[in-house]
Amino acid sequence: MSGLNAMTDRPAIRGQTTNLLWPVVGPLLGIGFVWAYWPTLGSVVHRWSHDPRYSHGYVVPVFAAIVLWFRRDRYPRELLQLSWWGVPVLGAGAVLRLFAAYFYFDWLDAISLLPTAAGSILLFGGWPLLRWAWPATGFLIFMLPLPYQAEIALAHPLQDLATAASTYALQTLGFPAVAEGHIILIDQTRIGVLEACSGMGMLVTFFALSTAVAFVIERPVVDKLVVFLSAIPIGVLMNLLRITVTGVLHQTVGSTIANAVFHDLAGWLMMPLALGVLWLELRLLACLFVPVESTGPVPVLVAPTGSVSHGTPLPCRPDGSGDPSHERRQPIETIRQ
Repeated sequence: MSGLNAMTDRPAIRGQTTNLLWPVVGPLLGIGFVWAYWPTLGSVVHRWSHDPRYSHGYVVPVFAAIVLWFRRDRYPRELLQLSWWGVPVLGAGAVLRLFAAYFYFDWLDAISLLPTAAGSILLFGGWPLLRWAWPATGFLIFMLPLPYQAEIALAHPLQDLATAASTYALQTLGFPAVAEGHIILIDQTRIGVLEACSGMGMLVTFFALSTAVAFVIERPVVDKLVVFLSAIPIGVLMNLLRITVTGVLHQTVGSTIANAVFHDLAGWLMMPLALGVLWLELRLLACLFVPVESTGPVPVLVAPTGSVSHGTPLPCRPDGSGDPSHERRQPIETIRQ
């Protein structure tokens, strides 16, 4: 019996031990993580500050913290335990760093942040803690700049799409807009759709936003996938709206206000507008896919075998013989002629 009690209490003891270790191990782990990745983090923050396409990187950790806050009721307080499976995951992160340093592949060095963070969580918290924290850990990928090859592959098609769609929208509104390469001509006004205005930054930002919303909402997997993939049309739509409004302002109120709106105000307005579009999308999905409540079988009274209590009436048969209030009818004699 004592052995059985020891086996039963072992997970609780492990969980209590791990909970006691975290206040000490957590800060030390964070300090060691920052010290090891200080050059990489400095390079990433430099891109956030000087490249407008990645200025959203500052809010990605905030979004990750919000995701964890919404999942706080799932925090496995009593199931935390040390797991040596975190060691090979940490080793994978170290191998990625060595490979990136050997081949001068900066993006691979940055992406090694994710297995290193996941391995640390797994080592000191076990699988329950990793299952709780993996959405926020994986979400951190949106704060990392894309590889150079991916940027080149995406920038030019997005520039072409933004120029053509904005020119068509301005023509639809009645303005004499003509596209020449990546420049939109409206009378004497020239609006250049540069590489920074291609919409790739908005696309990455809205992917991060839609992913955070998909993690937070309590919806079926199909709805979450639709919300995640909707970042592509929302990003393209917001960039189209931004360029079109700039062209309209150039023709109506002047270049000074138009440039101020394009470079300053529009960047702050796109995020609330995208959230509004996501809200409308969720409302539409709720109207299109109505959850069906499953109904169980209808309860039927069954007469018990043996004696029957006088206080419980028997169910009526079709002929009424089971109904106590049924008056027995005398058979009708048929008079035969």
